[in-house]
Amino acid sequence: MSRPIDYFFTPQSPWAYLGHARFVDLLRASRRAVRVLPVDYGRIFPLSGGLPLGQRAPQRQAYRLAELRRFAAHLNIALHAEPRHFPVDGAPAARLITAVAQADGPDAALRLAGAVMAACWAEQRDIANAGTLAELLDECDLPAAHLAAAQAPEVQARYEAHTQAAIDAGVFGAPTYVIDGELFWGQDRLDFVRRALGV
Repeated sequence: MSRPIDYFFTPQSPWAYLGHARFVDLLRASRRAVRVLPVDYGRIFPLSGGLPLGQRAPQRQAYRLAELRRFAAHLNIALHAEPRHFPVDGAPAARLITAVAQADGPDAALRLAGAVMAACWAEQRDIANAGTLAELLDECDLPAAHLAAAQAPEVQARYEAHTQAAIDAGVFGAPTYVIDGELFWGQDRLDFVRRALGV
């Protein structure tokens, strides 16, 4: 039996948002299992040479905005390149997705992750706000009790374990898809993901 695909991302990543629906479609076509693994890039970047957005050179920041607009137009995906609530702390949403994955499985976690990303990048909602997260649970037909469960120490420990797993795998950016030990970084590598999955 094939190993599950590891899907490493952070819910406030616009690149994860741009690739999420296409990745979910590839999963369905391949019928491969997936582990939904939101991680803390605040721990990963210092180890991998990455910089938080605000610390990047101005020309890199400007090009990022241009690329976001290009990809959104190319993919016909609604996206505000500079949404109202960004930068935003992704940890509350990441822990919630982690709790949902544990309680309801990867399909529910993928559904919530997609809703969280769209809330940030298409709808300009504050995904660090507990009220927003409660609304997103309701919109995804998931139990409201998950919001409290996401605060449990065991969920934080799982989130930290996901991050360590990413570090151990050599992950440095979001999203990263790991298929049978091979890393594919970025939503613009989904054609290679498709080939690796044979779909």
